[in-house]
Amino acid sequence: MSQLMTGKQALLEMLKAEGVEYIFGNPGTSEGPIIDILGDYPEFRYILTLQESVAVGMGEAYARATGKASFVSLHVDSGLANGIALMLDALNTGTPMVVTSANYDARKVNETMTDLANLVRPVTKWSVELTLPDQIPSVMRRAFNEANSHPKGPVYVGFSSNALEGMAEMNIVPSRPVYDTSHPSPEGIAEAASLLLNASRPMMLVGDRLAEDSALDEAVDTAELLGLPVYQARGAEVAFPTTHEQFMGNLSLRVGEQRAVLQQVDLVLAVGADPFEELFYWGDVILPPDARLVHIDPSPGQIGRSEPTDVGIVSHCRTALSDLAAALRERLSPGDLPEIEARKQAVAAEKQGSRDAFEASAAEKWNHKPMTPARMMAELAAAIPENAVVVDDSISNRGVMRHYFQGQCPGDLRAFRGQSIGGGIGATMGAQCAYPDRPVFGIIGDGSAMMTIQGLWTAANDNIPCVFVICNNGMYRVLKTNFNVYQQDVLGLPETSGGRLLYSDFGTPFDMAAIANSMGVHGERITDPSEIKPAVDRAVASGKPTLLDIVIDGAL
Repeated sequence: MSQLMTGKQALLEMLKAEGVEYIFGNPGTSEGPIIDILGDYPEFRYILTLQESVAVGMGEAYARATGKASFVSLHVDSGLANGIALMLDALNTGTPMVVTSANYDARKVNETMTDLANLVRPVTKWSVELTLPDQIPSVMRRAFNEANSHPKGPVYVGFSSNALEGMAEMNIVPSRPVYDTSHPSPEGIAEAASLLLNASRPMMLVGDRLAEDSALDEAVDTAELLGLPVYQARGAEVAFPTTHEQFMGNLSLRVGEQRAVLQQVDLVLAVGADPFEELFYWGDVILPPDARLVHIDPSPGQIGRSEPTDVGIVSHCRTALSDLAAALRERLSPGDLPEIEARKQAVAAEKQGSRDAFEASAAEKWNHKPMTPARMMAELAAAIPENAVVVDDSISNRGVMRHYFQGQCPGDLRAFRGQSIGGGIGATMGAQCAYPDRPVFGIIGDGSAMMTIQGLWTAANDNIPCVFVICNNGMYRVLKTNFNVYQQDVLGLPETSGGRLLYSDFGTPFDMAAIANSMGVHGERITDPSEIKPAVDRAVASGKPTLLDIVIDGAL
């Protein structure tokens, strides 16, 4: 039954109907009507941020943790522009979010109105701007439907002030779940099974959309059936149990040894991943000429996007892997088992050898001062509670971090696709909002943290009891490492100058602990590895937000 109400009331009634609990926002004058009426809706918890990237980072992490669209309220065009970088991350990661901002009166179209929907169209799944109050319920319903259905992603809705203040008859009807199991083509499954059984050097590449489809068990089953080594594509979620003896870690084309791995395979099974997506250009075809690519993905636009694909299967990842495993079992014979078992043993030995080599290298500088990233991560991993959620924004120290921190399922480790830096502060708080009963630790590079350092105030203001762990190496180390890769591997230069790259060192060091204390968050500066566990214990026991400023060596 329709009711007469204002547009702003209809907006909040729709949010209530959609089950929204948190509003992550930074308001401006044009959002005043929304903020004013929020007092009538105590069921919403408005998290005030001082910079829009913090709000988007919170919304992005919260949505991925809960599996449903979050709601982010920004300010007109300036605030919306501040959120664009992390909205791009959300688009690339397939994170469901509904982002809004308010505009001026639609009658000012010939003066100062910005086309907000057009401004964010490149970083959203769908964007629209409303000028009439009675447009709000149906558009918000579609916005949540769009954000929550495959391929998931951020959606933008803008409101002119007259749309918010105007009166109309409204029907408050929420969106409904869109169930998408997308059964795969039987022909595609059969062809994929044949290629896999005929391959002698196959590997598996998993990604975020596999995790989103809750297909880890099916991925493990498929990998174990054939003894496949499993790599994770650039992504944000745990898409395969990292302690499994067949899991070989993240695949990055920036690492020469991993590019070499791809030259040795004759088949890649990519599931829910963007195969070989990277910062630098390594050629338009990455795999060797005799290698085949089988790509399973719920998003049609991802298949065949860059790498030539021999078998492309558009399907829900869990359904496709279940069907593929069944097809493999039908065709496997007892004569195949010795080769598969030998492959499993070789993969497990290679993984263990790689870990042993890493630890031997780390041991050489174990007592180095300042402490090495390896020592920091080892002490930290041993100190955090077993049920902790870890947000990984460690940037150039990610490889080291992932050696010590393990994840068995999506949610244990969360990261970023790397399209921009600055998301870690907000993501740590967003994850804590989603997991109120679990301790949340954000491991964040100092350069990334400074992009959104205002977020510490939000943690104090709303008593969000997460722990921010800063990798303080006094530089944009990722710029140096990337420039070395660019000069050595892309340009082929005999010498590199990344270590001397201009404007990448922080000549005036950041005292992150002092900054935290000034914003109401307890901060501790740590230079001795033995201080890490006691500091972690104090942080968890306090039930308050805490920042641990750990000084580490930034040498390349």
